[in-house]
Amino acid sequence: MSPRTLLPLWAAIFSSVLASPLAMAADAPAASAAVAAATPSAKVELFNGKDLAGWTSFLKGGAPAAETWSVKDGLLVCAGKPNGFLRTEKSYKQYKFTVEWRFTKPGNTGVVVHMTAPDAIWPKSIECQGMHKNQGDFYLWSGATAKEGVALKAKDGTVRGYRIGKQLDAEKPAGEWNTFTTICDKDTVTILVNGKEVNKATGLNLTEGTIGLQSEGGAFEVKRCTLEPL
Repeated sequence: MSPRTLLPLWAAIFSSVLASPLAMAADAPAASAAVAAATPSAKVELFNGKDLAGWTSFLKGGAPAAETWSVKDGLLVCAGKPNGFLRTEKSYKQYKFTVEWRFTKPGNTGVVVHMTAPDAIWPKSIECQGMHKNQGDFYLWSGATAKEGVALKAKDGTVRGYRIGKQLDAEKPAGEWNTFTTICDKDTVTILVNGKEVNKATGLNLTEGTIGLQSEGGAFEVKRCTLEPL
């Protein structure tokens, strides 16, 4: 076969290789793999008392984490503004999460569990209310549902979320340390305030996700964030 005949043949082979799925896959950007939710096997402190390692911040307007979150004298300090949250980088399921916190003055915050992507204010998630004098209420956001709950409607009549009111008041006065525990067991989340069960949501359509601390208008301090197996 003459060199003149070989040229079209090699061109055809080269074109078919470039068009093959293997070649196209090599050129395409790699898809991000979904990270499976971890089930804790031992007690671990998620806040190390030194920095925000293991956590990521999302704040209204894209504000930097340092504008709201800091570590001082071994405590995690939240300025309360702007609205947003500090959440774990990892996703979890089947666990008990305890935060020991106090308001520097009466305000609002919360522990948010089963948070799902994308980050937003507020994402599809279960808010375990931490507002002063309201610790223990549930708020279900952006498509999260439970067996029971009172619909929260916007001005146009659309449902923004659902609320489940606490059954017991067990928090201490502002300025004193409160122990706030969420027990996430399959489709049920239970809230304990200072060791007393104050609320329970069942039949949830969320069972796993990241864990967040809300910045929502109230300055507060956190002593510890403990994750434990059930």
